[in-house]
Amino acid sequence: MSPVVGVLALQGDAREHLRTLAGLGVIARPVRRESELDGLAGIVVPGGESTTMSRLLDVFELRGPLEKALAGGLPAFGSCAGMIMLAQTILDGRDDQQPLNALPITVRRNAFGRQVDSFETDLEVAGVGGGPVRAVFIRAPWVESVAPEVQVLAQFQGHPVAVRHGAVLATSFHPEVAGEDRLHRLFLDLVRAA
Repeated sequence: MSPVVGVLALQGDAREHLRTLAGLGVIARPVRRESELDGLAGIVVPGGESTTMSRLLDVFELRGPLEKALAGGLPAFGSCAGMIMLAQTILDGRDDQQPLNALPITVRRNAFGRQVDSFETDLEVAGVGGGPVRAVFIRAPWVESVAPEVQVLAQFQGHPVAVRHGAVLATSFHPEVAGEDRLHRLFLDLVRAA
């Protein structure tokens, strides 16, 4: 039986992640309420606007239950704003912006610049076969520092842009926007292993 994977659907590009997961034969469902966390084998935190996402977690009373699920070992994959949300420490964020503390990294918001500075490139990502991954960076963060136990899977301009810690995977870029499903496949491997 296929695992059920949730996609946080408060704001951002949840639809693209849902489509990518469905294309891989996974039962994927949007998550907007605490009850929708029940029975999940993993969760994707999509790209979008991290300060808005942070506020909406509180509005929908989802922050506490999601933090508890993540602390209990729920596998997670965050892209762009999702990486910011999963981090332990956020630099250049708003004072009221609270991360989910699922990944022992420090991340800098909008590190590659504003919307007009968005770009695409090809990256070698450790653990992902089949050649370089097409990476779309949109107002993207980068990782300033990682705890020793965090594995850096890809770097760009000397900064980590894809990391993994246990069953938590995060990228600064949007594989779902590029039509790239290999990072989702890697995440599903982590889900199955958990």
